[in-house]
Amino acid sequence: MNTNSLKPFTVEEAKRKLEYYCSYQERCHYEVVEKLRGMNMIPQVIDTIVVHLIENNFLNEERFAQSFARGKHNIKKWGKIRIVNELKFRNISKYNIEKALKEITPEDYLNTFHELAERQWESITEKNPQKKKRKFCDYLLRKGFESHLIFEKLNELEQ
Repeated sequence: MNTNSLKPFTVEEAKRKLEYYCSYQERCHYEVVEKLRGMNMIPQVIDTIVVHLIENNFLNEERFAQSFARGKHNIKKWGKIRIVNELKFRNISKYNIEKALKEITPEDYLNTFHELAERQWESITEKNPQKKKRKFCDYLLRKGFESHLIFEKLNELEQ
């Protein structure tokens, strides 16, 4: 059995690999550090490469957070609560999370919410009104929308 199947990377090879990794999709520091750990890089080299990526604008946490918030809202139809929780999970700073949320206009946010809520309400085939309400609320809470919006919409749809 060949014990050299996991060829170690030189610092330069790892740098190039991570430049590419960051160039085709926005990344956060957490993802980059995990990738480097997976390449068996020592902490000093990880720090050196992360600094290089930041200095050369391959890695920018503010840009990542803004792109993440826009994408998850526009494509996956996530609410602010879920976006904030996912960014916190990636160790994004409070400042960058706040900047990211500004990427979603209040009008876009409410339009997305109302469209999603109405489509979900229509798609639930449950006959029992209590169970239907429960499924509706659970879905929108999982998506990360605020409970006050959900309950206002529920009252409106029940009319």
